[in-house]
Amino acid sequence: MLVRLRLLRESAPRENRVALVPDGVAALVKQGCDVSVERSAGSSSGFDDDTYLRAGATIVDRLAPEADVADVVVSVRDAPMGSSSLNPAAVPSTVFVGVFDPLWAPHRAQRHAANRVSAFSLDLVPRVTRAQTMDVLSSMATIAGYEAVLLAASSLPQMFPLMMTAAGTLAPARVLVLGAGVAGLQAIGTARRLGGVVDAYDVRPEAVEQIRSIGARALEFEVSPDAVGSKSVKSINGYAVTQSDDIAQVQREMLTPHVAGADVVITAASVPGRPSPLLVTAEMVDAMEAGSVLVDLAAERGGNCEVTEADEKVDRDGVTVLGPTDLVSKCARHASEMFSRNLVAFLTCLAPDGEVDLRRDDEILSAMLVTHDGAVVHPEVMAALGEG
Repeated sequence: MLVRLRLLRESAPRENRVALVPDGVAALVKQGCDVSVERSAGSSSGFDDDTYLRAGATIVDRLAPEADVADVVVSVRDAPMGSSSLNPAAVPSTVFVGVFDPLWAPHRAQRHAANRVSAFSLDLVPRVTRAQTMDVLSSMATIAGYEAVLLAASSLPQMFPLMMTAAGTLAPARVLVLGAGVAGLQAIGTARRLGGVVDAYDVRPEAVEQIRSIGARALEFEVSPDAVGSKSVKSINGYAVTQSDDIAQVQREMLTPHVAGADVVITAASVPGRPSPLLVTAEMVDAMEAGSVLVDLAAERGGNCEVTEADEKVDRDGVTVLGPTDLVSKCARHASEMFSRNLVAFLTCLAPDGEVDLRRDDEILSAMLVTHDGAVVHPEVMAALGEG
């Protein structure tokens, strides 16, 4: 039997992406999937219904009876439980695939478990070679880092590059990037392409060479273990880990003059399933020059900056602090194309022979499966719920 796959139209505010673009649908149809697409699912990202029809999909209305029939339901964000788009009570074998950040918001997993949905969260993709083509986090972080620099440039009361004009020389923008993961590295590269002079810092020692490789100056601070009563910072699977308050305080003190001297600060530090680490205090913002801009990419989980307010523009004595949570959605076409490629790679793993195979012994599927048979089965999500 062919896999019946349903592509949902996103319902979250300001969400312009779509989980599958027409090219992705065509690839799945070629593999034997029966794909139906909710009407206007791709319109916000520039893909109309006709392009999906030409790719081999069927267009369905959200309230149509046939919209409840699906083996696999996909969306960018968590499916709205109880909606006509996903009715697990009518289709108890439904598999949901999307991004619902269950380590940070485990109650979302509980909703899927209650509806007996086998739910896979794409943000739990393991850092293994086989899963690189499924890495939605890296794809979306690439977009966010790029958009963060454009946002800073449009908010800064000066141009980025060094310019020699008849009216005199204009100094280049001084940019500081805190956190050199995928988003941070993309921000560094984009700021340099615009002509900025870029410094960057990351708690992970292995990030130093990555920062230097794209032409930025890596800030290196020696944190004495004796001074803070802790061993040196390490990382797990390429992600930063939560640091002690003592180490974090010492690092903030060392970063203070660099923050004060920057025209643009972009913060992009996160720890999976944890609140955003505090990198820039209110006092550090107060030391920045009027006209400076700080873009906080970690605003959704509290922010790396103490004065950040999610999706708000904060003016603190002339310093602009921005905490956007929808930057990826502003670049909806390319973001959707990247997301779609990652999703097709995952679905190919999930249904290698044209039928869904949950294979609990597969390292990728087991790492991303959150709920199954009416229960939360992911160990870390269970721990977050206090069940493990």
